[in-house]
Amino acid sequence: MATATVAKPQAKQPGKGSRRISLPVLLLIIAGVLVLTSIVRLISGADGITSTGQMSTALRLAVPIGLAGLGGLWAERAGVVNIGLEGMMILGTWFGAWAGYQWGPWTGVVFGIIGGALGAVLHAIATVTFNVNHIVSGVALNILALGLTRYLSKFTFEDAPQGSSKQSPPIDSLGSFDIPGLSSWLETLNGKHWFLVSDIAGLVGGLVTNLSPLTVIAVALVPLTWWVLWRTAFGLRLRSCGENPVAAESLGVNVYKYKYLAVIISGGFAGLGGAFLSIVASNVYLDGQTAGRGYIGLAAMIFGNWMPGGLALGAGLFGYTDSLNLRGGTTNVHALLLLLALVLVAAAAYQVWRKKYVSAAISLVISVVMFVWYANTDEVPRQLVTAAPYVVTLLVLSFSAQRLRMPKADGLPYRKGQGK
Repeated sequence: MATATVAKPQAKQPGKGSRRISLPVLLLIIAGVLVLTSIVRLISGADGITSTGQMSTALRLAVPIGLAGLGGLWAERAGVVNIGLEGMMILGTWFGAWAGYQWGPWTGVVFGIIGGALGAVLHAIATVTFNVNHIVSGVALNILALGLTRYLSKFTFEDAPQGSSKQSPPIDSLGSFDIPGLSSWLETLNGKHWFLVSDIAGLVGGLVTNLSPLTVIAVALVPLTWWVLWRTAFGLRLRSCGENPVAAESLGVNVYKYKYLAVIISGGFAGLGGAFLSIVASNVYLDGQTAGRGYIGLAAMIFGNWMPGGLALGAGLFGYTDSLNLRGGTTNVHALLLLLALVLVAAAAYQVWRKKYVSAAISLVISVVMFVWYANTDEVPRQLVTAAPYVVTLLVLSFSAQRLRMPKADGLPYRKGQGK
């Protein structure tokens, strides 16, 4: 007698059922946010939220976050989780300042990359060769880098002119430049405070005003990373190590070599981000200078779904919220309460269209709270402004979690020949 077999339901893989946002939809969302931002600016009178200066500051603050995120992208596409980005950035800040003070800023940039890469070598040895848990290795590296740089600073900066055990002497500037004609025209247009036009002028103006040469290099690394990882044979082999290292090995790929290369390149990117902080952003090394930007860079990478373009958007978002600390923070963040309320109303309408009534109700309730908060206050507490980048990090990761699709072998131990 034949027995009927019932197929067992397969567990749904995280992110497998989620739809990736297409480019036209993404551009439509960005345009919608710009329109809402312009409306909020007109209602609140907070012209600073889209000023050229605000956007220029946001770009400068987004660069180290984006570089750390690119570092995480390279490592995790090869299957190595890199929680140690913060430690590699710390090494980059110290090495960059140490060499930059003695031999000039460009030498400092090179040494910052080397410092981050040295930390990455330790992480690669632990995770790739000895199969140490990736999280444990990364956290250990962060602690080691913090203690090492504090120890070294006592011997290198304490007796130097204008230096101390927690701060390096000033470092020469790399210089900055504007795009002739375009920068001043966009700034003038932004100053007219027209609906939408002035906001777009402020956004674009921030991208072409007061630029450091290192900022241009950092921005160019985003499309370069995409081209190398998705359009070259080298990138294909590297990504195969993060998806299925056993299959990659069966096709002749030296998995160990590619994992080592990916992690070292990852450290170089993080070290470059650290050097940017100590040479461009502040022109001195300061104890605790990274302030968690390595972790925020990792969050930007996750928000971007392990893709360079999404990572750049995430870094820009976090850089913008961070910039509120420096330019009229309490007033601008108060205006953004209204923006958040309007965005939540739009989100609720979309959820109703998708027949997700519970989610829509929650969005509307939070939106009402934001409206009431905005209407009954003139500014927000300074502590909220300081915490804004970290709050945004948590919110973004919470809302984007359903669309994530990490490399399948990310963080998994690998031994040569384990598929035999």
